[in-house]
Amino acid sequence: MKTTGNTILITGGGSGIGRALAEALHRLGNQVIISGRRRAALDAVVAAHPGMAALTVDMTDPASIAAFAGRAVAEFPALNVVINNAGIMKPEDIGAAPDDLAIAEETIATNLLGPIRLTAALLPHLKGKDDAAILTVSSGLAFVPLAATPTYSATKAAIHSYSMSLRHRLKESGIEVIEIAPPYVQTELMGEAQASDPRAMPLADFIDEVVTLLGTQPTPAEIIVERCKPLRFAAENGTIAAVFDGLNTMHG
Repeated sequence: MKTTGNTILITGGGSGIGRALAEALHRLGNQVIISGRRRAALDAVVAAHPGMAALTVDMTDPASIAAFAGRAVAEFPALNVVINNAGIMKPEDIGAAPDDLAIAEETIATNLLGPIRLTAALLPHLKGKDDAAILTVSSGLAFVPLAATPTYSATKAAIHSYSMSLRHRLKESGIEVIEIAPPYVQTELMGEAQASDPRAMPLADFIDEVVTLLGTQPTPAEIIVERCKPLRFAAENGTIAAVFDGLNTMHG
């Protein structure tokens, strides 16, 4: 992937991995457009980084996504890279509340249907652009699930599968499809405590490693930092049962 001179749209860019990745790519000389639901959070990022731009979108709403894609293309016709980063991660107590599907449905709408809908909306535009790329953000939990967040883990497994299929279908189009699979990272995805959890990878270290891998030529189809490799390759290494048990013991 070309890492400079792009026009890049990043969903979920107001905080966490999305914000840190937006800032890193902005420093490299890209035009970066961040998106999310919270206008105030987006404006704070843009104010700190002159030249960055922001658009709001509700990734659970098909109409909002369609309108958002139209605005992005109209306002930034050079757009050639989209990073599907927006996502939520909430614990589910399945045994205690088997009929409460609200978290599962919201997670599927945000983490899976959102990226699929946005990709479909932007593909006609991206097919006409040089150095075009679609990046998806899955998770190490796509490969070894966390039982406390079953739907989150399932959506990330689905994003991995979708990315593989999308890459195959677009292989003659010139559009790169790159999957980023984070390990447990110091963000506030699961609350404030995660941001300082010593068991989690420091966010700055994660972003540095990701940007280095993105600049590799040829760029790997999957961006797997060292901390994520035990999860990503557990099945190949024959360690999936042990890794699953260790992961779910550590996180309760």
